[in-house]
Amino acid sequence: MHTDDELFTATDAAPSASASAPPPLAARMRPERLEEILGQDHLLGPGKLLRRVIEADRLTNLILFGPPGTGKTSLAEVVARVTHRRFVRASGVTANVATLRNLCETARLTRTATATILFIDEIHRFNKAQQDILLPYVEDGSVTLIGATTHNPQVFVNAPLTSRSLVFELRSLDEAAIRTLVQRALADPDRGLGRLSVQMAPDALAFLAQVCEGDARRALTALEVAVRSTPPDAAGLIQLDAATMQDCVQRKMVTYDRDEDGHYDTISAFIKSVRGSDPHAAIYWLAKMLEAGEDPRFIARRLLILASEDIGNADPRGLSLAAAATQAVEYVGMPEARIILAQATTYLATAPKSNAAYLAIDQALADVREGRVQSVPEHLKNLHVKAIGREGLDEAYRYPHDYAGHFVEQRYHPTGKSYYHPTDQGYEEIIRKRMATRTPPRQK
Repeated sequence: MHTDDELFTATDAAPSASASAPPPLAARMRPERLEEILGQDHLLGPGKLLRRVIEADRLTNLILFGPPGTGKTSLAEVVARVTHRRFVRASGVTANVATLRNLCETARLTRTATATILFIDEIHRFNKAQQDILLPYVEDGSVTLIGATTHNPQVFVNAPLTSRSLVFELRSLDEAAIRTLVQRALADPDRGLGRLSVQMAPDALAFLAQVCEGDARRALTALEVAVRSTPPDAAGLIQLDAATMQDCVQRKMVTYDRDEDGHYDTISAFIKSVRGSDPHAAIYWLAKMLEAGEDPRFIARRLLILASEDIGNADPRGLSLAAAATQAVEYVGMPEARIILAQATTYLATAPKSNAAYLAIDQALADVREGRVQSVPEHLKNLHVKAIGREGLDEAYRYPHDYAGHFVEQRYHPTGKSYYHPTDQGYEEIIRKRMATRTPPRQK
């Protein structure tokens, strides 16, 4: 009977730490049970596929991808413990073909006694030949492969491997999960810092949860540095305040409460600066939000709205650029998303402005909501009713493409009320001139 520790083999790892130099806090606090894994409820919540596969011991090859510090290695280790498999670890940075073949051959020879999980960190760093080495061993079940990568596996992992694996995306931990992790580390007397007298101020905990950007390893490393570098007070208490945490992570705390006034005031200043055609101020407020940890997707969505509300047809390209930026931010993520947001912000801030389309739809909606709902003119209806007593009601629809310039005057609204009044800004000046020659006089 193997113990859990006997099932674990760490290749390409650092030498074992001595008693005087314990492993880092982030390593000591690795989860040992599924219930200890934070922030991945979409994969490990009750009834979710990955949890069912693990608990039923119907494990297949897995590719885990996601940002750094989301728990890919920890999850692989927990899977091995839960399923009582031997755990062998290799790295896409240091392992070569000979190393991989040796690990896989050993697993093949011992598989009747103990099944082996081969965990490969940064599997995207293997070239095609190295990845191909794994195929026969994966195919015959000599090893159960768990690959971890921060890159899109559909692009950076060979199709034969991904087709033989279940691919799961791990997400950055939210602030609540980071706070739970830090509090757990402070309380745990065996693996964590629970044997020390540490008091962490609420604003210091909130800052750490925000500044680490969903990276559990980064949060625990900063916490350990703070605790080990802060001398206890006269009562023997290590007090961690916001200033201490700022020193430890080398980042200044930005006054920006994302659920209260700081959030709303800053996004308001940002939007008003773009609307007011001041790219310098807009970039500053953008920088403040990004440094404070604001969700870049939220900023992109606000720019998307602004592109129609405040620029509209004065520069129709603004909406296209904002839509492209929103998609790119979603795909790329931080920190590179800052460049995309900066481009969109400066373009929209310097674009000609018009809210004519925005005013038009709101005025039309007001008419509809206030009871001035008009019937559709007969010649615009989809089907004409054939009935006695309709003499004089039928009016033929004239197809614009049958006329010169693809335009013909006819009635499209019962009262002829006008809603859209283009300005003389940018492309809207062209629209205004075109409407002056092609649109019949209308009611104001």
